Amino acid sequence: MSEILDPTELPEDQNENTLHQQTVVSGLYENWFLEYASYVILERAVPAVEDGLKPVQRRILHALNEMDDGRFNKVANVIGQTMQYHPHGDASIGDAITTIGQKNLVFDIQGNWGDIRTGDGAAAPRYIEVRLSKFGNDVIFNPQTTEWQLSYDGRKKEPVTLPVKFPLLLAMGVEGIAVGLSTKILPHNFIELVEASINILKEKPVTLFPDFLTGGYIDVSNYNDGGRGGKARIRAKIEEFDKKTLIIREIPFGTTTTSIKDSIIKANDDGKIKIKKVEDLTSKDVEIHVHLAPGVSPDITIDALYAFTECEVSASPNACVIIGEKPHFVTVTEILKINTNQTVQLLERELQIRRAELMEKLLYSSLEKIFIENRIYRKIEECETFEAVLETIDKGLKPYKKQFYREITQDDLLRLTEIRIKRISKYDGFKADELMRRLEQELAEVDDNLANLTRYAISYFKDLLKKYGKGRERKTEVRAFNTIAANVVAAANAKLYVDREGGFVGSGLKKDEFVSDCSDIDDIIIFRRDGKCLVTKIQDKTFVGKDIIYCAVFKKNDERKVYNILYLDGKSGITMAKRFSVTAVTRDREYDLTMGNPKSKVLWFSANDNGEAEIVTINLTAQSSAKNKQFDYNFAEVGIKNRSAQGNILTKYPVRKVSLKSGGVSTLGGVDIWYDEHLGRLNRDERGKYLGNFDNGAGILVVYKDGQYELTNYNLTNRYEPSEIAVLEKFSGEQILSAVYYEHNQKSHYVKRFKVETTTQDKKFSFIGDAKGSKLLAVSADQFPRFEISHQMKDKGPLEKMVLEPEGFIDVRGWKALGAKLPFAKVKEVKLLPPKRNNERDVVGNTMISSNLIVVESETDEPMAAETPDMENNETEQPAKQLGLFS
Repeated sequence: MSEILDPTELPEDQNENTLHQQTVVSGLYENWFLEYASYVILERAVPAVEDGLKPVQRRILHALNEMDDGRFNKVANVIGQTMQYHPHGDASIGDAITTIGQKNLVFDIQGNWGDIRTGDGAAAPRYIEVRLSKFGNDVIFNPQTTEWQLSYDGRKKEPVTLPVKFPLLLAMGVEGIAVGLSTKILPHNFIELVEASINILKEKPVTLFPDFLTGGYIDVSNYNDGGRGGKARIRAKIEEFDKKTLIIREIPFGTTTTSIKDSIIKANDDGKIKIKKVEDLTSKDVEIHVHLAPGVSPDITIDALYAFTECEVSASPNACVIIGEKPHFVTVTEILKINTNQTVQLLERELQIRRAELMEKLLYSSLEKIFIENRIYRKIEECETFEAVLETIDKGLKPYKKQFYREITQDDLLRLTEIRIKRISKYDGFKADELMRRLEQELAEVDDNLANLTRYAISYFKDLLKKYGKGRERKTEVRAFNTIAANVVAAANAKLYVDREGGFVGSGLKKDEFVSDCSDIDDIIIFRRDGKCLVTKIQDKTFVGKDIIYCAVFKKNDERKVYNILYLDGKSGITMAKRFSVTAVTRDREYDLTMGNPKSKVLWFSANDNGEAEIVTINLTAQSSAKNKQFDYNFAEVGIKNRSAQGNILTKYPVRKVSLKSGGVSTLGGVDIWYDEHLGRLNRDERGKYLGNFDNGAGILVVYKDGQYELTNYNLTNRYEPSEIAVLEKFSGEQILSAVYYEHNQKSHYVKRFKVETTTQDKKFSFIGDAKGSKLLAVSADQFPRFEISHQMKDKGPLEKMVLEPEGFIDVRGWKALGAKLPFAKVKEVKLLPPKRNNERDVVGNTMISSNLIVVESETDEPMAAETPDMENNETEQPAKQLGLFS
């Protein structure tokens, strides 16, 4: 860099040759940038591990603590106080105060502070008020254990870090972007953090997962303990209100009701989902109504909302904190261990400070007692100088000095001279001894806590849990999510057309042959007469090759979709037969289904959704030398291979025509279905409980804990809420359900056995009646169930237990019947015991009906008023006890 100087300013001994001087700036930029980056990292964006606070947050808390008098302060005043320590303007301070206040932990707030659920901002700082919460006062501040430094202008002292005795960083979470790095730590649950700290002190393993004030679901399969490279998937809670309406009750962290509503509208406008309208009815609680279009499946729409809207978001944690003036990438568990150890150290320092205070109080109390009871104060009356007074007192104390824990200083002597005559005249030796005994007891307790520091720290954390844990239970439910294939749940917002001769496919060929509805993210599979196959993304118009014989929407990994073909090999003239599936391919790559010889061509083609094998009639040419020029061929004779297999030889003679003789049946059999109780989803991947082999017409029986049952199909897109389900199994039509329930109108408990007689799918039927207050206590689909009933024969009688075995004593009635009345005044609890024939299964046809042991505990002590239930065939049987039902 050159600096041009004015010649008039040159010294006399310099000439024009020195006009251009060169200044060396090597390294200046690098140093300046590093200093700037260091400043942003340490002073702006990244929290310190000691207290989990950024500088602006720390200064806000310190300023608020200085102002604290138990009353609320205007936020505007707090901002002004904080600006004495934070030199970056009021806007950043106000935003930081609002962020802390909305987390509902260290601040008590008053006024309109906005809503993180709706995205509404806080009112102006002059309208809202704040003060430190009792929790914040208890765990954050202690001037005696705080390390201090001068503020930016040198006029005041501010803390280097606050002595926080709690993992505040993990409870509140943090997000910041610095130069060259960023940090993102998700908030965690208060109670779980305290319990985890206790487990660390007990040297037990700990596992922590995020928890959000907005609730929702979280999948922590790849959370990676909050370290770099981890990922958390967060979902809204969506309920199916009815077949036409979905309700979103809780939203993912980082979203708002407005952003979710906008994303749903956008997905509908883009054709990804089909809805009539969406309404945001949020007030005290989140409530977004999604009204579905006619004929749209609620289950598929829920999946589509997760796939295409902000109803599912992902968060990538990146725990970066300042440790020893340097940024470090750590994990959540490491942060918790550091915070827990720091809490122990702070508690130790507080105990040591308290011990020193107690020692000093005991020392002074002893000196005072000796000074007064030994009348040393009278000896100083004759002293003429102050030095003589101190010397006289010191001489009077000399016989007792050995019992003190330290030497007596001049300051101690000065304090004795300040004792007033009034205090000396009213001195009570008994009260003084009692005070010293209390001080000694407290000192012994402090010494014991110092000797057992871990025990004391555990007690401290338990006390925090007892004082502040109420109402801080987990709000976000931890569960595993299934992977939603976007092309499976996307609404059919486009139409697929084909120009077979020209070789074009796409959604813009509206004058050509219509194939099917599809979505704009689907892949299309195409087969040509020359035996080539390819998969391509749907577009307005795409050339895929002339003479198309088949095109459709491609479903990846669909093993039940089977293609049957007959093709002529162009080299040998042999006609081959083959069956194959196309499960996975490379997009836009051509695959040859023949032997690859020129002039090969497909003579017969069929696509079968469930592996059907048709029978075709083969007509040979009249010039062929074959004796039998017409014969039938059953594709069931050909095994299903991969697409590259050559197939089986059909005939060596020229084929004139192939025609369909009869449609075939599936050669794959039914589909094996499993139910994953954690996900609440059906699957074919052998995860969870095996339900059975399903074919066309089969269904699933679902019995809910609220006393309803439902028949559903076995589509893998079905959704089930595990917490609401008592029984879920394959429906055979022969299952007998046994139930114990409370019927409100009759004010009695009943036991009933019944078969499911309805055949309507996707409709719930209540088998305990419609009266409000009726409650299902236990239900089983086992053939020989046993119920243990804890009951009282009288209102205030002793609690008794009896075993009820319904099978063999109670007739199987209709699902609307009341059943047999139980002669108890109160039923406290009903439990399912292992069935009478343990580990056995009852065979119904070809279906094995397994035992289902689900317990729904009774809370029916005082029945609620309700309407009369509308139940048919409600004539009751004789009381169960008279029938000898109990053993």
